[in-house]
Amino acid sequence: MISCYKTRVRLFGPVLLLIMMVINGCESVAEHPIVDAYKFEKPAHFPEPTYTFRNNQVNEKGFKLGRRLFNDPSLSRDGSISCSSCHVQSHAFADIMLHPFSFGVEDREGKRNAPPLFNLAFQKEFFWDGGVTHLDFAPILAFESEIEMDLSFEEVVARISRSADYPALFKDAFGIEEVTGPYVLHALSQFMLMMLSADSKYDRYVQGDHQALNSLELKGLELFRQHCESCHQEPLFTDLSYRNNGVQRNITDLGRETVTEVPQDRAKFKVPSLRNIEVTSPYMHNARFETLQQVLDHYTEGVAEQVSIDPKVFASGKPVISLNAEEKEQIIAFLKTLTDPGFLTNPIFFNSND
Repeated sequence: MISCYKTRVRLFGPVLLLIMMVINGCESVAEHPIVDAYKFEKPAHFPEPTYTFRNNQVNEKGFKLGRRLFNDPSLSRDGSISCSSCHVQSHAFADIMLHPFSFGVEDREGKRNAPPLFNLAFQKEFFWDGGVTHLDFAPILAFESEIEMDLSFEEVVARISRSADYPALFKDAFGIEEVTGPYVLHALSQFMLMMLSADSKYDRYVQGDHQALNSLELKGLELFRQHCESCHQEPLFTDLSYRNNGVQRNITDLGRETVTEVPQDRAKFKVPSLRNIEVTSPYMHNARFETLQQVLDHYTEGVAEQVSIDPKVFASGKPVISLNAEEKEQIIAFLKTLTDPGFLTNPIFFNSND
């Protein structure tokens, strides 16, 4: 960008820099502001975040500390499992397809499909059943789950405190002399809060690039807004509600009811975001479907009468959504425009101890 004036800058300094930029027609500094890669910035077309940033502003040192914790298997009982074992960046921080239900210590198999992690700053509740109401507390369930990391949070903090280098990293990031639980959680939240996915083909389209989507994808967007958006609202592609979409043939997982103890919540699960859906197979909390085609077939032909079934997917004795084969192809084409390659390959999330 500055090749046209770099020699003059070396000779005459920064004041002349601005003059020479005007004379030589170089790009303005204002057009290329310095971007802090470790500062949370709300995407312009997103709603306001719900996370309490006033208590925990993201910064580079806190983020990198959280990244290290996220990738550290020593924080599981037998040293075999880290958060990243079940949340893989290339799969939008969901599990890989080989693991419909994630594996924890001693290869213990989980009971639900590990959901992807992104745009967490805009959510008020976490997990398929909404059992945690603040992002800071979400890791505790993973640490203490007998089928995940199987380690008390107290022991997690103790292991961190006894390590050779963590105490100094916490002091550098937070200015504390002793590692405590809240700061462990704050560091992990800083890492997860930066998992922003907002630069897909769809995002470019809604922000003014009308060439970003082709005719097939645009038709899919039209059909999506007609049939799907009542639950998967733009731009997050979820309304953050809990619904029973009939994915369980026989109800064995009570879902939201386990949290609220309200019978009307039986078999209801959090509506997932459809962003990056192309890379997060298998689908649904019980990993029932491997392909998007199977998902759409379920909504048009597989939903049946069931206690607490959502009336937006089943009413008057039949599925509500009606799509032919061509329309399903168009919707799938659109759903793939929600893939965010930059997020899936962003090097700031790579496992690193720098």
